[in-house]
Amino acid sequence: MLWNARLALLLLYCCGSCSWAREQQPESSEEPARADTHRAPATEVLEFGYVPSVVYETHAYYEPGAIGLLFHMVHAFLYAVQPNPFPKDLIVKLLQQNMGGIKPEELQKPENVVLTLQAIYYEIGFIVLTVLGVLFLMLMPLVGFFFCLCRCCENCGGEMHQRHRKNADCQRGFYTASLIASSVFITVGVLVAYTANHNITTRIKSTRRLVSTNIRDLKSFANYTPAQIDYLTAQYTTAKNKVLSDLDNIGPLLGGRIQNQLEKEVVPALDNALRMTGAMRETKEALESVSTSLETLQDGTGKLQRSLQSERASLSNTLNDPACSNGDVSHTCNNVRGTLSQLAISANFNGLPDVSPQLTNLETVMRTDLSYIVQMGYSAFNDTPRMVSEQTRGVVSRVKALLDKSGADIVGFTKMFPVEPALVNFTKFLTEGQKNIEAYYPQIDQFDFYRWIACVVVCCIVVLILAFNFLGLMCGSCGYDKNTTPTTRGCLSNTGGNLLMAGVGFSFIFSWILMGVVLTTFVAGGNMEKLVCEPLANRQLFKVIDTPYLVHPGKKNFLPGLLFQDPHLELTIGSLYSDCYENSGIYAALQLENKFNFIKFINATVYNQELANIFEGVKVDLQGIILLEQEGKDNLINFANTGLGEINYQAYLSEVNKGVTVVDLLSFANELEAQADHLPRGALGNALKGHASSIRQIHKEQVLPMEQAMSSLSQSITLLQTTSKDLPTKVTNVLSAIDAAEYLIANNASHVVKQETEKYVKNLVGYFKQYTNWVQNSLTLEVAQCKPISNIIDSLEIVGCSFIVDSVNTFWFGLGGCCLFLIPSIIISVKLAKFYRRMDTEDVFDDYPSYDTMTRPDQHKQWYGKLELDKSSRESSRTNFIPEEEKREYIQTSQSPQLLP
Repeated sequence: MLWNARLALLLLYCCGSCSWAREQQPESSEEPARADTHRAPATEVLEFGYVPSVVYETHAYYEPGAIGLLFHMVHAFLYAVQPNPFPKDLIVKLLQQNMGGIKPEELQKPENVVLTLQAIYYEIGFIVLTVLGVLFLMLMPLVGFFFCLCRCCENCGGEMHQRHRKNADCQRGFYTASLIASSVFITVGVLVAYTANHNITTRIKSTRRLVSTNIRDLKSFANYTPAQIDYLTAQYTTAKNKVLSDLDNIGPLLGGRIQNQLEKEVVPALDNALRMTGAMRETKEALESVSTSLETLQDGTGKLQRSLQSERASLSNTLNDPACSNGDVSHTCNNVRGTLSQLAISANFNGLPDVSPQLTNLETVMRTDLSYIVQMGYSAFNDTPRMVSEQTRGVVSRVKALLDKSGADIVGFTKMFPVEPALVNFTKFLTEGQKNIEAYYPQIDQFDFYRWIACVVVCCIVVLILAFNFLGLMCGSCGYDKNTTPTTRGCLSNTGGNLLMAGVGFSFIFSWILMGVVLTTFVAGGNMEKLVCEPLANRQLFKVIDTPYLVHPGKKNFLPGLLFQDPHLELTIGSLYSDCYENSGIYAALQLENKFNFIKFINATVYNQELANIFEGVKVDLQGIILLEQEGKDNLINFANTGLGEINYQAYLSEVNKGVTVVDLLSFANELEAQADHLPRGALGNALKGHASSIRQIHKEQVLPMEQAMSSLSQSITLLQTTSKDLPTKVTNVLSAIDAAEYLIANNASHVVKQETEKYVKNLVGYFKQYTNWVQNSLTLEVAQCKPISNIIDSLEIVGCSFIVDSVNTFWFGLGGCCLFLIPSIIISVKLAKFYRRMDTEDVFDDYPSYDTMTRPDQHKQWYGKLELDKSSRESSRTNFIPEEEKREYIQTSQSPQLLP
């Protein structure tokens, strides 16, 4: 009762300190949150470290060594005797009947008769061998008694007369070899028995080590468990600190997630608005470029026109030179004169409209810094984490206070039970128990000494018989002389025969005692092996004990009824042993969650309804976020109304696509110079080359700058045309996107806030789930590891079965073999003693003359009458012999020897 009370206190401490239901690991992948340019991290995997571990000393494993071969032989013999499987159902029925109390008159019921027959069938091998052993036990003394009487009457080999046979030497050799063989087998048997006897003594001494290590393991189990539980409760701080850290960073975490959800609509709208500021700058630059280029082209066109007119007039005067009237020269002059009209301008930029009104309007629009207004929108939107942090400051403080209270409640819960006194008492109980066990060691040693002496005495009996056999064989073999007659055998040979007969006598005297020892140990040890040790090794015995309703019809399971007074719990000795064998925690092995569910306590303290209400009450107001001020919106509208669409882009493009002059001046100058080369050398040719040089100078100084201005004008006009094409639509789309984003923030942000708050809370709860899952795994695998319990069962199996039962079975196996071979040893020793002992009488050989029995019947009768010994006189005197002179006379006259009876 004291043990049960202390064990209950220890289990109560273990279960009350830490427990958690098996839950899945929280998902670590969260929706990415964005605050400015970085994302909030996913749920971090917490590191709780390692529970302080304990190393148990007991190694419940036994390797028998060389004697294991004998154990296997005994097991094989028992399997041959009892090959039936373990009768689990039969034993369960028998136990249930005995538990219910069976009356003698109920034994005649058919079901009870069937059970009895099943038990007999299972034990038939043992029953048969037991019957044979009992017959041996009863018959050997009787056979020995009657054998003694028979020999006293000079029968059964008791007559001191040996008949002569031709194969006597073969018989003696056969009997000698057979006796040696049987004696060798008996020797092996007694060695096996002695080895088993000595093994028991040796293993009993090593049992003390198992007892000591098991008790030390139980003390370690009790001493380390509080430290392990304190470590589990202390690691709540790890999860709490991580939660507090996330609460301190609620702005970047929760606000960043909210911002990340809203930025899908907000950021594109602001980006489009920001791009409009770039479009304004580009448009202004294009208008300025058009205005500048147009002014340059208009001025250049007047100057170029005057230069071309002057050059054309000068060239015409040159062609009017009288030299042009000559035959061949006149043709060249006419050709040149025909191209003078090409020296004229082609594009006229003076008629193009001015873009100054549009440029003025755009400059007015750009006086408002739209880029700054848009950046203010970005800043307001990116300020969401700060707004969340400020608006949830009260929530964070309340959560912190509640978590501190929960931590204090957890620590207080673990201190509710009087664990320390219980563990101190439990340790004292183990110490006192160890002292009490050690106090029995001298008695155990004394009892084992008596047992060892008794077994040695039994073995010495067999050794005594073997000594007579071997000494008889030695003396008989050494003293035997085949040239001597049975009546004249030597003292050594006669001693050998007497020793063999002494062995026979001791065999009859002690064989039944030996068989009694064998029979007793066989029945006890064999059934222990088959009904206890084998089912314990293959765990079938646990199935018997764990059979539902075995102890009582109203109590389903035995173990939970004993420990928790709740027999309906699904807790069995088999499952307890299996879990402890795997070195699992006592909490999982005893299924203490069914009695002490720590999950409810955690749910009521760590994440209770109060904490849920606090998180549900999180409100974030984002209506203060203004993405684009009204000034910026008006600015965009004014930009669309700057009049870019009123510009006559076609007129500009038409003039730009024309050349500056009708003909390329460089080509014209080259052609003019080539015509001058065809003229005879003189003033006319030189004058034309001078005009060509002047035209090239005009092209270089006036045409090239105008071409560059036309190129710039073309690019700017094209850009303005592209910009003005869909400008109102683009501005309208930008303003619509801004309005939609602002509407989303103003009206739908509460849904986003609620959604992201749930994710954030789930992330916080995930830390506690990591803690509880770690606690659950630690309770299952690391805290209060119950390996000592399975070690105790394994140690009992090693001591009871491997040390004692196997050795006892090996003892009767060897001793039984000795008893079995004593029977042929007795028979052979009796036969062989005839060849070694000195006889009182012997057979005599005479040579009789040959005669015809048909013609000489009287002589036959005469000689036969002389040689026949009267049976009655031979019984009264063993020294009557045939007269020597008659024998010699018979030998001389006979032709063939005849064996006298």
